[in-house]
Amino acid sequence: MQEENKKNNIKTLSFGCRLNAMETEKIQKMLSTTMDTAIIVNTCAVTAEAERQTGQAVRKLARENPNAPIFVTGCAATRNPDLFLQIPNAIVVKNQEKMNLNAYIEAFNNTPCHFEKPQITAFTHTLPKLSKQFIQIQNGCNHKCAYCVTRLLRGPAVSFDYATILQDVQEAVKNGFYEIVLTGIDIASYAKDGFLISDVCKKLLADVPEIKRLRLSSMDPASPEIFKIIDLIKSDNRMMPHMHLSMQSGSDRILSAMHRRHNAETVRKIVNYAGNKITFSWDIICGFPGETEELFNETLTLTKETKPIKIHAFPFSPRPDTEAASLDNQIDRDVSKKRVKVISAIADLHRAQFMEQQLGQTVQVLVEENNTARTPNDIPVKISGKNLQAKTICDVKLTDINDDYFLATTI
Repeated sequence: MQEENKKNNIKTLSFGCRLNAMETEKIQKMLSTTMDTAIIVNTCAVTAEAERQTGQAVRKLARENPNAPIFVTGCAATRNPDLFLQIPNAIVVKNQEKMNLNAYIEAFNNTPCHFEKPQITAFTHTLPKLSKQFIQIQNGCNHKCAYCVTRLLRGPAVSFDYATILQDVQEAVKNGFYEIVLTGIDIASYAKDGFLISDVCKKLLADVPEIKRLRLSSMDPASPEIFKIIDLIKSDNRMMPHMHLSMQSGSDRILSAMHRRHNAETVRKIVNYAGNKITFSWDIICGFPGETEELFNETLTLTKETKPIKIHAFPFSPRPDTEAASLDNQIDRDVSKKRVKVISAIADLHRAQFMEQQLGQTVQVLVEENNTARTPNDIPVKISGKNLQAKTICDVKLTDINDDYFLATTI
C-alpha cells in the first residue's frame, strides 16, 4: 500500500470501552505489516456525547493531517458512516470488518483521496501505559436490553477458542504482564467447546502458573457463573477479589423495562454469597424513561444495602434504533445528571469506609507509573520510597488515605 518504511508511524486513538482500546492495538499491529503511515480511530456510540466527541476528534485530525489516511472504525463508524465519509481523508471500516486486514487494504485502494508520501504532521494523543494486559475472549451480545445500541453494532455473541485465549495470555506473560484482565462485550455469556467463563479462568490459572493476578472486566448479574467465580476467588488468591457488575438500575420495575434479566434480590444474593472480602463496582444508568424519584430511590436503597465501592453512573442517552429511545416518560437530562452525582457520592462513601478498614494492612499491589499502584480491590495506591518498576507486583503496607487513594510503604 505504501513504500516500505522502517520508521513505522501508525498512530491510534480509541474512544469508549477498554475492549476498544485493546482492539485498536491489534489493528495497529495488523496494519503495520502493510502500511508505514496512518491514523486509526476506533469509535464509540454508547451515548450521543461519545459519538459527538468522536466526530469532532476525527475532523480535527483531518484538518491537522491533510496528507495522512485516517481509518475510522468501531461502533460510531458502523452506526453512522456518512458522518465520517464527509470528512476529507477519512476511510471507514465497519465493525464487521475491523479485524480484517484486507478490508483496510480495499478501503484504502478505493478511497478517492490521493496521499502523496503520506505524513502525520500533528498528533498529540498519547496512549496510557498499562501494567496489566487486557485479553479479549468474546465479542457481541445475544440479549436485547432496551437502551443498548452496542449489541446492534457488534452483532451476536461469539466466544473465542480457548487455544487462542491461552496463546494471547502466554504472550502477555512473556512480555512481562503478570496481571491479566479478561474482556469482551458480554463475557458472562462465554460458551465454547463446553467451557464457560469460570472454566476459562480455572484453566488459565492452571495452564499459565506465571499469572499472578487475574481479573474480569465486567459481569452480567443475571449469570449463574458469578457464584462459580466467587468460589474461585475464595479458593485461589490469584483471582482478584473485586467484580464489576453491569447493574444499570436497582429498581425491579426499571430493570424490567430495560429487559434486564436480574432483579434487586439477585444482587443481594451475590453480595451475601461473596462476603466482606470481595468488593463490587457497578454501572448505573440514571434517568431511564419512567424512572420516577421513587424508583430512583429504590436504586439508592439497594446501593446503601450492598455497598459497591465504585459506581460508573451516567445519564440515560436515547440511542437511535433502540426501544428506549421511543419510550414515554423521558426524564429531563438535568434531573439525570443530578442523580448521577447523588449515587456516585454514596459509592464514594462506601469506598472511604472500606479503605478505613484496610488501613495498617499489608496488601499485594500492581505497580503502574510513578510509584502508583492498584490493590487487589482495584483501589489506587501511592507508594513512598524508592522508585519501583512498572508491572512489578509487591507487598506494601497501607499507612494513610489521601482523597480516594491509599498511601503506602514497601515491605
